[in-house]
Amino acid sequence: MTYLFENYKRAPIEFVKAEGSYLIDSEGKAYLDFSSGIGVTNLGFHPQVQQALLQQAGRIWHSPNLYLSSLQEQVAQELAGSYDYLAFFCNSGAEANEAAIKLARKATGKQGIITFQQSFHGRTFGAMAATGQDKIKEGFGDGVPHFSYAVYNDLASVEDLVNQDTAAVMLELVQGESGVRPAEAAFVKDLADFCRREKILLIVDEVQTGMGRTGQLYSFEHYGIIPDIVTLAKGLANGLPSGALLGKSSLAPAFGPGSHGSTFGGNKLAMAAALETLHIMKEAGFMEEVRSKSAILLEQLQFAFQDHPKISAVRGLGMMIGIETSASLSKIVEAARQKGLIILTAGENVIRLLPPLTINREEIQQGIAILKEVFSELDE
Repeated sequence: MTYLFENYKRAPIEFVKAEGSYLIDSEGKAYLDFSSGIGVTNLGFHPQVQQALLQQAGRIWHSPNLYLSSLQEQVAQELAGSYDYLAFFCNSGAEANEAAIKLARKATGKQGIITFQQSFHGRTFGAMAATGQDKIKEGFGDGVPHFSYAVYNDLASVEDLVNQDTAAVMLELVQGESGVRPAEAAFVKDLADFCRREKILLIVDEVQTGMGRTGQLYSFEHYGIIPDIVTLAKGLANGLPSGALLGKSSLAPAFGPGSHGSTFGGNKLAMAAALETLHIMKEAGFMEEVRSKSAILLEQLQFAFQDHPKISAVRGLGMMIGIETSASLSKIVEAARQKGLIILTAGENVIRLLPPLTINREEIQQGIAILKEVFSELDE
């Protein structure tokens, strides 16, 4: 018997402890985590983040947004860096995307939002409307209007949907949930140029791709663009509930007092974790090391599976990798788990790998070895 709604399909194990890149279940078995809690614990279970949480919990863990917050200011400054961004803090990716939709509409006085087929932006009503997958919306009745869905990597498709009521274009630079599909560089540049010419806001959903996941703090840095609005969550506080909206300072008049809010947004525990996470990620050489390790992982997987009859592609950006396969995803995930490796799925036919950015080279080789075993045993 359970007292929980069964809206999650849960595996029959419980993790009760964690250390570094490893999870430990209630039976004491250790698992190498190639999922990072679905892209959340980007630094693994890092002792410096743990210490920051313990120190903050010993002082104060909640203060409402009616009062000043130096922690929020520090995190916002770290997130903005050299960009002309202001921050709004919330608790999740869906909440950050809801804020982005509200900000875009209010700032422009227009309602239309163009997103992309097979996109995923969350499960609350506005974020669900932004999501370009019908299966996410089934059974919930009429959705939020004024959303349309372009073909990914196709600028002409975007242009065809633009009208006088278009406020923004919203996209993921790697479509994570639908199969780890990176955007093409030329498309992204042309889209950014088009939005600038047409005075359409460009929103980049960095919920999964942000916070170092792709080898840059933000994935948009790979593409040489600067979005008007950026959304963050998942790895922002390395496992504490936290989300953020970053928007250009010119948009500030649209979010005046009372226009938007979040009771727990910018919670002091989450901000303490986020600040320490950002300090670690901004250490000299950190991102270079992430890019080096992710190149090793991608190249070795591509080499290992180049002739496998049930694998058609291995692709990704940074520590965000998809293995496209005709084999049963559930059987692969279960076999990997039995061998001590936690992995994810994406879309209908992709195994998704999101290892911690702090994973070491030995752990990378361990994960690759298990994946090779799993795929070699598919036909046995």
